[in-house]
Order: sequence, then structure tokens, then C-alpha cells
Amino acid sequence: MTAASGEPTVSITDATLTDIATNGIWGPGPTVNQAALNTARALLGALQGDTRATLPAELSTLVADVRQRATINLPRITANDGIRLSALSIKLNGSDQRPLVVMPAGWSPYGWLPFMYAYLTLAQRGYHVLAYTPRGLGDPALPSTSEGYIDVAGPKDWTDGSTVLDYATEAFGPSAIGLLGESYGSGISQLIAAHDRDNRVAAVVALSTWGNLATSLYDNGTRHLEAVKALTSFTGGDPNDLSDKFDEDTRQLLADFKNGENLDKVVEWATERSPQAHLALTNENRTPTFISNSWHESLFPAGQVIETFTQLTVPKRLNMWIGDHGAPEGPGLAGLLTGLPFPGLGKPMQEAYDWLDHHLLGKNNDVPTWKAVNNQVMFTYKTTPVPGGSNRITTPARREEQAAWQDVTTNTERWYLTATGAGGDGALTTNQADGWTRDFLAGEPTDATAMDALLQTGQKEWFGNPKTYEPTKFDRTKLLVWSTDPLTSQDREDGVARRIRGAAQLRLTVRSTQSATTLVAYLFDIDPDGTARIITHEPCTIFELEPGEDRIVNWQLQPAAYDLSEGHRLALVVNSCDKLYSSASQDGSTTTITSLTDIEAVLDLPVG
Repeated sequence: MTAASGEPTVSITDATLTDIATNGIWGPGPTVNQAALNTARALLGALQGDTRATLPAELSTLVADVRQRATINLPRITANDGIRLSALSIKLNGSDQRPLVVMPAGWSPYGWLPFMYAYLTLAQRGYHVLAYTPRGLGDPALPSTSEGYIDVAGPKDWTDGSTVLDYATEAFGPSAIGLLGESYGSGISQLIAAHDRDNRVAAVVALSTWGNLATSLYDNGTRHLEAVKALTSFTGGDPNDLSDKFDEDTRQLLADFKNGENLDKVVEWATERSPQAHLALTNENRTPTFISNSWHESLFPAGQVIETFTQLTVPKRLNMWIGDHGAPEGPGLAGLLTGLPFPGLGKPMQEAYDWLDHHLLGKNNDVPTWKAVNNQVMFTYKTTPVPGGSNRITTPARREEQAAWQDVTTNTERWYLTATGAGGDGALTTNQADGWTRDFLAGEPTDATAMDALLQTGQKEWFGNPKTYEPTKFDRTKLLVWSTDPLTSQDREDGVARRIRGAAQLRLTVRSTQSATTLVAYLFDIDPDGTARIITHEPCTIFELEPGEDRIVNWQLQPAAYDLSEGHRLALVVNSCDKLYSSASQDGSTTTITSLTDIEAVLDLPVG
């Protein structure tokens, strides 16, 4: 049997939604969790009147309510150059003006399909809904696929967005228009709002978004190869032949990026696609902007979006969550029942909807009292073991509000790196230490990594299962370790020894036996039992080194909100490569770290 969309008819049970609520929206690969896809297909079929699929009572009631109050269509919106964009329209019945939420789809082979639950939820809250797939995205066999080449949030996507707003204004006659996007759709939402000549966008919600695409792809001389590889294989086209999804110019840019060539042109191309580059327009339009991101974001690192957020002068909100790309918002977009498997699971989307309700529906809710920044602190949730060896959250992680990002960090502690001690590692100490040299073999991977897999490792964090490391098994010939003594509380009664808040800064003096080398720095929280959890990391690549030359290198790690408990140790690990990134280090080369007089090797730790 097939639904009206041409998709196989599927039946959804409470177990299907429990899968989404306990495992998230990402499957291996990366792929979309089959439970999320099945739910979306069943909801679309039911919304179109297919009575063969079964739904849990709660979802069945939701669909019936929307069908009763709205008219459903699958229009094709024609862009200025004739490209047809696939869309889903939910138009509330009646003559009263209602606000409209436009949702550009995220980057996936399924276009607008996966978030059917969100569209129904918005309609039930009193919004017209228009979801569409940006040009080029999607499996050609699906009705949710749009024509053309992917423009990667470029000028054609901005123009398409304006065309969609034109269509929406005529088709819905809305009282106000908001844009809500997840991932790719979030960056496009910001750019459409910035470039809308008529300033028709009354609010933006940008979930798992980017601010600076250039530094998301290439920063500190290091290319984020794994992220781009994952994205280009997740378009609905042939991952081994990009010609059906990207035009010749874009394919050349992607090839240059992969090969590390003409990177100035890549940066120029990506900067144009960065909301940060268009903030003057956003600030001039005064568009209220809600941003939601994750600390261990593997596609669009947290630092660049926070930097963009600080430059916004509009009404704004930043939520930072535990996890990775799409993990916090995913279940609320794909399908949740009232009985949640852990408290706080629905909070990321609830606050996004509250933002829209205030700015579009005019609801007198708590949004005006919100502070601009709300940080969830890793990994302060409480969990209980469940069958299968994982944990379930029983108490959500603590969140902290601040009036501005600059209020997150209240002080900086300087920790000096020392020579090798009796245990074979160096120390982090508050006493100055110089005149030492340590080296390691570069070019080979180690067990010190940022994550096991894009999206999945961080998704497990969100659900209460952060990755556990065993630092004693790190191969000391291929990396260097420095750690503090067990930390004690600083006049606190909550058992917290250090409240890391913000972005740590590292200064090292480096030399290599080759003309270039890559360093990847990681901060770990080491438990008294010897296991560890990652706090943050960041790579840095140094070029044009002369033999024996000492090069002073400063770089900033990704920001974090993390509590180090009493008795735990803070560890800094430096190696030469991580599977997420390019590495200039050659196998068999030697990288040397030293601490010079008056230019000591230091870690500046932000606390708050």
C-alpha cells in the first residue's frame, strides 16, 4: 500500500515515538532515524486522508484537529529562474487573519518531510504553515524534492526565499510572518530575513545554525573535512558523483576544499553565505532572532555562532544545550508524546514556539522576561541505568541565564604547563614553569578524539550517555598529557571545584621536523576512577616552519559550560590529528612543545 504522497503506508505505535524520544533523530551514517521517517510518512498520509495507516491516539487526535481546521496542499513554488520548489501548505480555514510560519527544510535527502509533526504542532497553535525544500535538495523519487542545483544558502536561496514570501503573502494573507529552520533551513532563514527588501519577517528561529560558514569549514588553518564529507553525501544524490546536485563552480570549490587548494576562494564563497556577514541588514531590520545550538556541535562549532550572536543588536535569545547538531530539538520536531521519557526533552522546541507565540501571535508569555543567554551545563543531569547498558535522564541538566554572553565568564585562571613528571605526564600548575621540552610522534591517530562519530556521539550525550575515555590507554608516544592535581572546592558547598564558563585559550611554542604540523588540543575531566569525559577541543595547523624554528602559537578552544567536581582533575591533551579534520602532520615526523622564558606554555581557563 502507498500513501497519497507515493510513499509506503506505515503504521506508528507508541514504541515508534519512544524510539525517537530515547534515541533521537539521527541514525548511523549519518542518516535520519527510521522511526522519525516512518512517523513523518504516516503523518503526511493521514493528513492527506489516508485511513490505512494507524497512529497513536495522541497523534491521531492532532491530525484530526488540523484536518478539521485547515486545508492541505502540496504546491510547487516557481522561482525566478523557473526552478520549482516543493512545498507543503497548511492553511487555516476562516476569514480571520492568522500569522504564518515558513520553514525552509534542513539538509537531507527528504526535504521538508521529516518534520511533519512540527508543522501540525504549529497549525494547532494557530499558525498557517508553509514548509519548502531549498533548491536542489532531495531524492528525485520523493515529492518533497526540489529542482535545480544546491546553492548552499547562496544568493539564489535568498531570492527563492523572497519568492516564497511573495507566494505566502498572496496565498495566506498572513497577519505576520516568521521563519523557523533547523540546520540548513536555519541559516537560510536568517539570510532570507536579512535580505527581504520589504522587511516582512517578524521573527526568526534558527536551530542548530551557523553564523560564519567560512570558519565552520576552515579555521585555525584546519579544514573540517568530515563535516563536509557528510553533508555532500546526504543530499539525495549520488555521493560519488556530485554533478546532479551541484553546479560546476560549486563542485570545483568543494574539490579545492577537499584538496586544500585555493582556500581563499573557498573562504570568500562561504563568507557570502554567512549570516554574520549580513548582520548590518539584520540589525537594521530589527528582526527578533532566537538561536539554539549545542556545545559539542560537529557541523557548525559553537564559537562562531556565539560570536555572531554577540554582534546582533536586535531582540535575541541564545540557548546552548548539551549534545550535537539537531539532538536537542530533533524529537520535538519529529514527534513527541505527552509522557516524555525524561523531563526537559521537549524544552528546546517549547521555548522556540514561545518565541514565535510572543512575536507573531502577540501572546503575553515569559519571553519578555528571558535573559539573552541560557546555557545548559554539561553533564549535570541525573541518570538511572536502563537495560542494554545505557542511562536514562531522571533530572535534566542545570541551566544558567545571563544578560549577555560576556557575563558568562567572570574570571580567568592561568595554568602553566610543566615538563614530564615522575608519572610520565606533565602537570598543570599555578606556578610558572619554563625551560622544558617535550615531543611526540606526529601524523597518526590516537584514542584521544573529539567524538566517535558525527552527530551520534553528541546525540548520546543529550540523552544522558556521554562518551567515556580511558586516558591511561592514550599512547604517550603519539600525544602529550598535562593534568592538575585533584581539584578542591573554592569556598563552595555544591561539590564543584571549577565552573568552566567560556572559551579556554592555549599558548604553546612549537617546532617540527617538517615544514607544517597540526595540533589538536582537548580538555578532559578525569574522574577519580581514571575515566574521563571531554569538555572541549579545537585544532590548529602551523605552516611554513623552518627546521628547528620555534613558533609561538595561540589558539582558542570551543566555548563550554562545564562543572569540574571536587576530586576530579583537569587534563590537557595535545596530539597531531583527529578524524574530523585535515592534518598537515606527516607520519614519522616529530612535533616538539617547549616553554620559553617569559613566553611560558599556558592554558587560560575561563571560569564563572
